[in-house]
Amino acid sequence: MTTALARALNPSSIAVIGGGAWCASVIQQARKFGFQGDIWPVHPKAAEVAGERVFARLEDLPSAPDVAFVGINRHATIEAVQALAAIGAGGAVCFASGFTEARAEDDLGADLQDQLIAAAGEMPVLGPNCYGFVNGLDQVAVWPDQHGMQPVERGVAILTQSSNIAINMTMQRRALPLAFMLTCGNQAQTHQADVASTLLDDDRITAIGVHIEGFGDLRKWEALADKARRRGVSVVALKMGRSSHAQAATISHTASLAGGDAGAQAFLDRLGIARLDDIPSFLECLKLLHVTGRLRGSGLGTISCSGGEASLAADMSEGRDLHFPPLTKVQQADLRAALGPMVALANPLDYHTYIWRDTKAMTRAWSAMTGPEQAITIAIVDYPHTDASDWECATQAALNCAAQTGRPFAVAATLPELLPEEVAQRLLDGGVVPFAGLHEALAAVEAAARPVAAPADPVLLPSQAEADHVLTEAEAKRALADHGLRIPQSLVTRPDKAAHAASNLTAPFAVKGVGLAHKSEHGAVRLGVGLDDLSAVATELGTDEVLIEEMAQGGVAELLIGVTRDPAHGYVLTLGAGGVLTEILRDSVSVLIPSSRDVVRQALGKLNCAPLLEGYRGKPAADTEAILNAAEAVQAYVIANAAHVSEVEINPLICNPDGAVAVDALIRKARI
Repeated sequence: MTTALARALNPSSIAVIGGGAWCASVIQQARKFGFQGDIWPVHPKAAEVAGERVFARLEDLPSAPDVAFVGINRHATIEAVQALAAIGAGGAVCFASGFTEARAEDDLGADLQDQLIAAAGEMPVLGPNCYGFVNGLDQVAVWPDQHGMQPVERGVAILTQSSNIAINMTMQRRALPLAFMLTCGNQAQTHQADVASTLLDDDRITAIGVHIEGFGDLRKWEALADKARRRGVSVVALKMGRSSHAQAATISHTASLAGGDAGAQAFLDRLGIARLDDIPSFLECLKLLHVTGRLRGSGLGTISCSGGEASLAADMSEGRDLHFPPLTKVQQADLRAALGPMVALANPLDYHTYIWRDTKAMTRAWSAMTGPEQAITIAIVDYPHTDASDWECATQAALNCAAQTGRPFAVAATLPELLPEEVAQRLLDGGVVPFAGLHEALAAVEAAARPVAAPADPVLLPSQAEADHVLTEAEAKRALADHGLRIPQSLVTRPDKAAHAASNLTAPFAVKGVGLAHKSEHGAVRLGVGLDDLSAVATELGTDEVLIEEMAQGGVAELLIGVTRDPAHGYVLTLGAGGVLTEILRDSVSVLIPSSRDVVRQALGKLNCAPLLEGYRGKPAADTEAILNAAEAVQAYVIANAAHVSEVEINPLICNPDGAVAVDALIRKARI
């Protein structure tokens, strides 16, 4: 660790400000964990706290502490932080709550947080509303409660925005070597990504896990991802927020598809940070990364002595970005030699129990499953809690495989409680990944197999302008056409002048009422209208003006291309199945602006309707380059108008073998 924050995270002296039970616990936990440095309680009246001599004032300390735990009320915290900064302290952990997290109950919170930031100056501050940290590498605990961490020589770091979740994760019994646990609290001054970036400087940190409630400063996360990529250390996330609802103020189909969590997922994808959905999978993924690092591919091999477990592994992998490569001829020959003629050879493999207790034969068979196409091989083994002595052969075979093949190898219990901690630790020490739970194992492998994300341009930051103006369809199309979007020939006129005005256009026509956001829902769209019927149809729509445009013919597929402004993550570009069934089909994928042509191409390939674009059952393929041109036009418009725009949508984009044309468009922006 080389930054200013490093002094606070590996201190040789700790000041503890306050005399309550929490402060006494900080001292007790530090000594219990083996901290050998100085601990200086600070309290104006007490003589001793937790057996340590007390100093009445910060100015009375022998020297400036490397870090201070500030365990007093929020108003006094600001004064203490200012005094710590003045004497040259290395940093502070601010325990008190009642700052920005209390805005709903107390108008003072935000103002007090601003005062805290000003008081700290350049001195790093963790929190407020923060438990602190436990450094298992250097046996340092600045932590006001019990924890389950043990000293380690190397391991993973976890940074959370929840102190309670942090405590719970330190209590894991999965043989995960926890090198660092840190809670970030409100991140008033020191951002979660800043801490993670500092920890990347320590070669003893093998992987970093971040529990995220909100990203905050996007630029800091981009810098962290870039540094992690350069250092070759994986960062994975437990991101909250999948269940949040789309913003009620949106009016487009795009907003319905991209609301809530789409921006967060797109941002993580862009950073190359894999996301786990639950704490057990999060911990198992960190364990995998600690042992093997990032996996080279998503090929999986599983081996078990039960056909039921082989089927279970296959079924549980369905829908994940994992696959079971077929066995090579070399693997088949080696397996046949080890297992004999009565075992059907396949991946997943049920090797039956013919070789159980024959450690040499088990090693030979299991090693044969570690082929070049398998990024990792998993032996499914559940250890009974009654008497597991007969399972020693499985433990030793796994250790032999890792040692002899040098390939990633794991043992997974289908039930987490059927992997004893002492066995898990022995496997880990021997280079075998001990997975506590098959679901967790598959989630971990999928996350660790994600390819390294290519460097990307910084995301386009969202504006705060109030978007209170919706352009008409014709206005929206013209605005997008100025940036390269292909649109039909069209005009806007009064209903009584429709036939005359359209005499230079080619029928059949699409006739639409002007001034309605969702015209089809109001019956204000008529298709296939001939010139002779144009006046009557235009009048029937009942709007003061009508849009008349030449019909787009044919169409391999209909797509949606839209953008929503996400205040937390930037501008979300959504691609999806278009037309009137957009919200029913819900076939979409989202990326952030700006995204390269290649990224958009890859996103299109993830759609369920992608086979239609590629030419389904002998049908012609859509003009992919024209679709990409349309997406680039939308991005170009948003980038040029980022200070004002809130929503953009093309729905549908009619995709043909020789082009793509936008037949409906919507833009919402601020008035300028």
